[in-house]
Amino acid sequence: MKLTENEKRDVIKYLDAGKPLPDKYRFLLFKDDREVELVWNGKTNEVTNVVLPFQIIEQIDEPREGKEFGDGGTLFDTSGKQITGWTNKLIWGDNKLILSSLKNGPLRKEIEAQGGLKLIYIDPPFDVGADFSVPIKIGEDDEESFTKKPSVIEEVAFRDTWGKGADSFIAMMYERLKLMHDLLAEDGSIYVHCDWRVNSYMRLILDEVFGKDNFLNQLIWHYQAGTAPIKGFAKKHDYIISFAKNRESVIFNQVRLLVKDESIYPLFDEDGRKYRMSGNNNATRYYADEGRKADDVWTWLDRKENNIVQVFNALPEHINYPTQKPEKLIRRIIEASSNEGDLVADFFCGSGTTLAVAEKLGRKWIGSDLGKFGVHTSRKRMIGVQRELKKESKGFRAFEIMNVGRYERENFISTNNDLRAEEKAKQIEKKEKKFVSLILSAYKAEPVENFENFVGKKRDRLVAIGPINLPVSSKFIDFILEECTIHKITKVDVLGFDYEMGLDFTKSKDLGIDIEFKVIPREVFDKRAVERGQVKFYDVAFIECKPIVSGKGATKELSIELTDFSVFYNQDNTGEIEQDLRAGGTKVVVENGQVIKISKDKKTEIVTREVLTKKWSDWIDYWAVDYDFADRKEIIRVPKTHGDNLFEKGKQQDLIEYEEVWTGDYIFDNEWQSFRTKKKRNLELVSAPKELPKGKYKVAVKVVDIFGNDTTKVIEVKI
Repeated sequence: MKLTENEKRDVIKYLDAGKPLPDKYRFLLFKDDREVELVWNGKTNEVTNVVLPFQIIEQIDEPREGKEFGDGGTLFDTSGKQITGWTNKLIWGDNKLILSSLKNGPLRKEIEAQGGLKLIYIDPPFDVGADFSVPIKIGEDDEESFTKKPSVIEEVAFRDTWGKGADSFIAMMYERLKLMHDLLAEDGSIYVHCDWRVNSYMRLILDEVFGKDNFLNQLIWHYQAGTAPIKGFAKKHDYIISFAKNRESVIFNQVRLLVKDESIYPLFDEDGRKYRMSGNNNATRYYADEGRKADDVWTWLDRKENNIVQVFNALPEHINYPTQKPEKLIRRIIEASSNEGDLVADFFCGSGTTLAVAEKLGRKWIGSDLGKFGVHTSRKRMIGVQRELKKESKGFRAFEIMNVGRYERENFISTNNDLRAEEKAKQIEKKEKKFVSLILSAYKAEPVENFENFVGKKRDRLVAIGPINLPVSSKFIDFILEECTIHKITKVDVLGFDYEMGLDFTKSKDLGIDIEFKVIPREVFDKRAVERGQVKFYDVAFIECKPIVSGKGATKELSIELTDFSVFYNQDNTGEIEQDLRAGGTKVVVENGQVIKISKDKKTEIVTREVLTKKWSDWIDYWAVDYDFADRKEIIRVPKTHGDNLFEKGKQQDLIEYEEVWTGDYIFDNEWQSFRTKKKRNLELVSAPKELPKGKYKVAVKVVDIFGNDTTKVIEVKI
C-alpha cells in the first residue's frame, strides 16, 4: 500500500470525524484486481445449514380412470403401472429450509444417484405491489367466484421480504441462490425470471454467486400485455437470466426455429433441400429444414417461427393463477438445458408449470412452494398430466407431497442462531410464552396455571393450544383426555393451526367430555385485529362418509360415498364491506362458513345478501380415497445421535449416519380422486370400487376445500 503523507492525513481525518472515505481510497487501500461486489445492509456469507426431515404426506402414483372421468373405459382400471425408481417431489414449506435440507440431508444422496440436479428455473415474487390473491370458482357454477387472500405464512414471508425494501429482497434471494448453486450438478444451470424492478440486482447477485464467467444469457421475453405509463415507453417484457454452474461443461441443446415461409430459401442442393447463402462473403449454407438458431429475444409476435405466445386466455393450461407462465416458455428452457431422464427443479413452483412440462418431456422433478394453495393447485395439475400421459400410453412417474417438519417455527418464532444452546432455549421458551399469550388474547381467554396441557380458560371451558410448529396429534389429545379424567374436566377447547391426518375427533364422546376443536386463524398475527376483538376462531372442518360394500364370495368391492362436509371460515369483515360498498356495487365475502354476495342497490342503497354456497359440496375442490390407510407407515431418516451434533463437528455429509424412524403416522396413498378443474366443474361423490379380500381396513378420506386446506377422516370398514 503506497499512500502519500497528505493522503494518510486525509484518511485519519475522515476516520476521526466518523465519515465514510471518498471512493478514490477504494483503489488506494485495496488491490486493483478486487472484484466488484454487491453490498447491502446486513450482508453475510453465512447460509442456513439446518437439516429438517421431509415428511411424506401423500403419494400419488396411479390415478384410477374410468367412466366417471369420461374415457369410456372400465369402471375401475388397474392397469398401467407408473415408471419405477425416482419418485417426484412436491414440497410445501419455506424454500430456504427445503434447499438446506436437500443440500445437507439424506435426500442429497438420492439426488446424486439420479445424476444430480441439472436445471433450476425459478420465478420468485419481485413486485412489491403485487396482489397474490387468487380468484376461486364456487361449486359447479362457472360464473360466480370470490377472492382467496394469501395465507398468513405467505403474508408474513412476503412482508419480511419487502419490509426493508431492496435490502431484504436481495438478502432473501442471495441466501437461496447460494443454496441452489451448491445443490446444482457441475453441468447444471439456473434460469431466474424477473422484470425491470429487480433485474439489475438479480444480475449482480448471480454474478457474485455463480461467477461472472459462468453467465450464459439475459433472455428477453416480450409479451403482448404491458403497462403504458404517462411518460416513458410501455413496459412489455421480462428478463430470464441464466447462469451455468460450470460454463465449460454445462448442458446446452441448441434450439432451432423452423421458418414456415420458405421463400427466403431460394436455392436447392443436389438432394433437393432448400437453402440460402449467408454469412461472411455469403460463404455459409443455411438450410430451411434445419431452421435458425434461437436468439436471446423471445417474442409473442413471431408466430410463424413457433415462438412464445403470451395470450393467457388463449392458452389451454391457463387457470388464472397469479404469475402463471405459458408451458411453451418453460418447454424451451427445459429442452435447451436438460436431457430426457434428467432432474429439474422449481423452488417457487406456484401453479406447477415447470413440473407439468418436465413430466411431459420425460424429466424427473422437484417442486416447492410456500403456499398451501399453490401446492394443491400443482397436485391437481400433475394428476391431470398423469391422466393425459396414461391415455396416450406414455410412462409417468409417481409423485409425493411432502413438507418440512417444524418450518412454521422458522416463520413465527425465529431465534438468534449465534446464541449458545442454553440462551437459545431460553429465548425459544420466552417467545413461545409470548405466542401463547397472543393466542389467548385473540381468543378472549384468561391464562391459567397448575395444569399440564391447559393454558387458558374461557367462561366455563378450559383452553389447550397445540404445538406451534406441528399439527395437533392424537397423542396430544390423549394427554388432554387423561388430564380431563384426573381432574374431572368436562368442557375443553383445543386450538391449533393444523390437525394430524386421520385424527379421531370422537374419542372424547365416550368419556363424556365436550371438546371443541378450533383452527387458529391468520388474523391472530394482526395486532390491530386482536386489539379490536375482530379475530374469529372457526371449527375444524367436518367430514361425513359411508362405505358401500358389494359383491359376493371371498373378494368384494368397496366404494366410499361422501355424504357431508362442513367448514366455518371467516375471511372478511362484512360490516366494514357493507359500509364501504359503493351504490350499485357488489362484493363476494366469506363469513361463518358461507360464501355470500353482498350487493348495494344503485338507487335505494339497500344492502342485500345472497348465499352462493348453495350446498355442502360447493366447498369441496378435491377429494381422494386411500382404501388401506394403515398399510404404509411414514418413515423419516434422521441422523443417529452420538452425543454432539455431527454438523457442529464439521463432518461431511457422506460421513453422517442416518437411521429410519416411524413418525407414528401413515402415508396417504392416493388411490382414487375426483376434483374440479377450469373446464370440469362437477364432482363425483361416490368413489370407484376397489376389489378387496375379506378383513378389516382403515380407509382414509381426504377432502381439500376451495381454500386449499385439507381435512382427513379415517373410518374402519369390515369386509
